[in-house]
Amino acid sequence: MARHNELGKEGESRAVAFLIQNGYEILERNWIFCKAEIDIIAKKGTTLVVVEVKTRSKLEYGLPQEFVKSKKIQLLVKAVNEYVILRDIECDVRFDIIAIHKQGAVFDIKHYPDAFYYF
Repeated sequence: MARHNELGKEGESRAVAFLIQNGYEILERNWIFCKAEIDIIAKKGTTLVVVEVKTRSKLEYGLPQEFVKSKKIQLLVKAVNEYVILRDIECDVRFDIIAIHKQGAVFDIKHYPDAFYYF
């Protein structure tokens, strides 16, 4: 596996641990629908939380959260819509970003609840 893929997987694992530590229930990891992949689907209270995780080791090209572009947002919305329909869920949906910057052995985690709106 390429180093950037390994870093991404490590970031996702750390994001899951962070969410669990903060009271989230993890429902799915790497859920795929068509061309869309949702990194983490979690639940907090009565809210379904769709989490996009971005991990970077260098910030020279931008902050991790800046790499969630409009095309990715469209794919996430399409995928979570299918997820909700398939499971016959009726609840609020929130889109979060977890941005992780790895500096040596330290992972700096920033959580952005309600990172974007889908309408």
